[in-house]
Amino acid sequence: MVLMNRPNRLQPPFPPEPVRRVEAGPWAIELLPGSAYATRYVASQAAIGFAFDSQRGLHAIGSDRVQPFIAVPNGLAFVPAGCDVLSESPKGGEYLRLMRTDGKLLTGDRAFNNRIDPQATALALRMRGALLQASVTDDWEAWALALAERAQGNEGVLAPYQGSITASRMRLLDEFIDAGLCSPLGVQAMAQLLGLSEGYFLRAFKHATGQSPHSYLIDRRLAKARALMRDSTARLADIAHACGFNSQAHMTTTFRQRLGVSPAQLRGGRG
Repeated sequence: MVLMNRPNRLQPPFPPEPVRRVEAGPWAIELLPGSAYATRYVASQAAIGFAFDSQRGLHAIGSDRVQPFIAVPNGLAFVPAGCDVLSESPKGGEYLRLMRTDGKLLTGDRAFNNRIDPQATALALRMRGALLQASVTDDWEAWALALAERAQGNEGVLAPYQGSITASRMRLLDEFIDAGLCSPLGVQAMAQLLGLSEGYFLRAFKHATGQSPHSYLIDRRLAKARALMRDSTARLADIAHACGFNSQAHMTTTFRQRLGVSPAQLRGGRG
């Protein structure tokens, strides 16, 4: 996963969630909604990104070699100025992007993604919540500077797919979760799918993604619900059932807890 060029993101059949943007001091901060995209560009300035969702596709970063990629959830990314970027994904994923607008360069000459950094995750989640709630009173510049420090430091795990949670196993797990979201799913079933004990699976998954399997499962339910709200005219109650929530009220509570807004607010009143 790399930083997407917003104008080239492909449009779904229904109006998507809008790109949410705020400018604070020398920073432009954008929250790109999950959707299919295909883009190619040369980065005119360095940018920091954060992938909230697991996603896959093809990319070529600073190279002519196009190869498959899998972006882990909670993955921090960096693209330096002048880097040639090609990236496409049939589903995409929600993505936070930060750039300086004053011409001052962000240090770093090597692109990376999939860096797991707990402090960066906390900052990105806080910024996403503020953007979804259209908050204008928060300390955006301080948050942006703090996230830039995490991207330019050496902290965090840069190769999360080491050990038992390999890229192919993560893909298998995603497919298993997506196919079974309408029914209860537990750690035992996920561990058995990968042939691991529950205890080992819990530790390996946390190392690979920076979150627990239970938290990841909730995020997958939310992502699917948001996609259905965007791409269908189904009632929110039916969407809640299709995504494994006990009721529309349960889904609404989870949305508010995780995102700070209700499904109806994100859908723009098309309840």
